[in-house]
Amino acid sequence: QVQLVESGGGLVRPGGSLRLSCVASGSIFSINSMGWYRQAPGKERELVATITAAKRTNYAGSLEGRFTISRDNAQNTVYLQMNSLIPEDTAVYFCYSNLFTAAWGRAGDFWGQGTQVTVSS
Repeated sequence: QVQLVESGGGLVRPGGSLRLSCVASGSIFSINSMGWYRQAPGKERELVATITAAKRTNYAGSLEGRFTISRDNAQNTVYLQMNSLIPEDTAVYFCYSNLFTAAWGRAGDFWGQGTQVTVSS
């Protein structure tokens, strides 16, 4: 069993900041990539940012500059620092990881339950 547990969501005013955290735990042999996706009401889930074990990052083009992804490999934790938030950032933010649960076989994709981020005055 693998669990991804997010924290740090909440209500913030436009222009404010939030920092999301996600800890991966359970039967983990090694982690390839970790990242964040989001889903706004009535919309499809979309990429926010990902980061590899070597700390290479990939962002949705419109978010780079306001959002920063980082990772603590020793703690199996990924962070998302979100600055200059706007109402359009309102969504459920999901943690994602591609990882191996054993020394053999294929890596699998795992998801957290999501954390709500609401940007409103």
